[in-house]
Amino acid sequence: MDIRNTAFEIYMKSLDSARVGGSADELKGLSPQETAFVKRLVMTALRRQEFIKSVIRGYAAKKIPARPDAPHAAIILGAVEVLYFHTPDYATVNSYVELAKKKGGKYAGGFVNAILRKICRDRGQIAARPPLPFFPPAFKEMLRRDYSGRQIAAIEKAAVEEPALDITVRADPEDWREKLGGRLMGSGSIRLNDAGSVAELPGFKDGCWWVQDFSAALPVIALGCVEGRKVLDLCAAPGGKTAQLIAGKADVTALDVSAARLKTMEENLARLHMKAQKVIAADALEYLSDCPQFDIVLLDAPCSADGTLRRHPEIVHTRTVADVRRSADLQQKLLNAAAKAVAPGGILMYAVCSMSKDEGERQIGRFVAEHPDFAVLPVAAEEINPFRQPGFERLITSEGFIRCLPDMLDGIDGFFAARLQKRTT
Repeated sequence: MDIRNTAFEIYMKSLDSARVGGSADELKGLSPQETAFVKRLVMTALRRQEFIKSVIRGYAAKKIPARPDAPHAAIILGAVEVLYFHTPDYATVNSYVELAKKKGGKYAGGFVNAILRKICRDRGQIAARPPLPFFPPAFKEMLRRDYSGRQIAAIEKAAVEEPALDITVRADPEDWREKLGGRLMGSGSIRLNDAGSVAELPGFKDGCWWVQDFSAALPVIALGCVEGRKVLDLCAAPGGKTAQLIAGKADVTALDVSAARLKTMEENLARLHMKAQKVIAADALEYLSDCPQFDIVLLDAPCSADGTLRRHPEIVHTRTVADVRRSADLQQKLLNAAAKAVAPGGILMYAVCSMSKDEGERQIGRFVAEHPDFAVLPVAAEEINPFRQPGFERLITSEGFIRCLPDMLDGIDGFFAARLQKRTT
């Protein structure tokens, strides 16, 4: 099998569907080493696409499409191998010239040959340049609706590099930090650099911890003690927050619209020797129309997910303002429905892995204005920072919301969470 052709196909599909990494069918027949190579090649190409396009502009007068066509895609993938993988020049150039001929004809092959040879010639000069831009113009324009140019530059610089691995442990984070050789974050998450195969790490098979980005763990931490409390975990799969709630001895009802994702969640929980009190496969809006009330409702709402761009670089090439608007409309409906499921005096915790304020600050501002029976219960930095790491005050807005951006605390996912309390009268 031609692994570069496989990488090309996955790369092009990821630019259309925001799905990277390859399906089982696309990767079928590859060895573990070949699969790792393809995934790394595609992920690096997505992170370096705009940078390499800027390099190509220095060599060719032909305008580069916003979505690379076949010849430009071949150059981008080839340049990744030349600049970052140090594959021998002749193997790289010949492989992508032949690939370009198959995809775009003889002219395409000649164009790819000329550009890649110039990149090989100038690799030292190119490698010495800063690795930006990462964000295409359309994505930057999206961010300008909410952030200053300086903030966007900081986000872009932090997001272009491959992130470390964050995990959440069932108990004894200081002990597990030592066992895993990681860094203990103030929230109790453990950060691992160059973790290698996750399944081979100490404690994985015994269910002592699970993979969960630092930001995603914060909403449950902000709930404080949940022991014995009835919690409705909406949009629960794949189950990171569900596991936190169960570890905290809450009485958890986990709901998700996808039965397949719930099955994966239950398999993940089984590895952790955990089980939710109830698992429900249903549309959240339908379930919430007639359900009991809970002490806590956790709404980890569907969103544009642009905050996960460090792990999913395809997002910067595919997300649009229309995606944000669609997500915000659904979030509003879910919030309105979830409000009825919160018992008097109870908590509604809203969370999204989005940097857009339409899905975060403005969404909650509108909700509180329309629901006088709810008030923001501000989160204090010390509540989510039991291990007293500096810098947590940056995560808390003036309203008491959690607002994470990728340039904070040495690199985290973009995230928003708001803690709301229902009045008793």
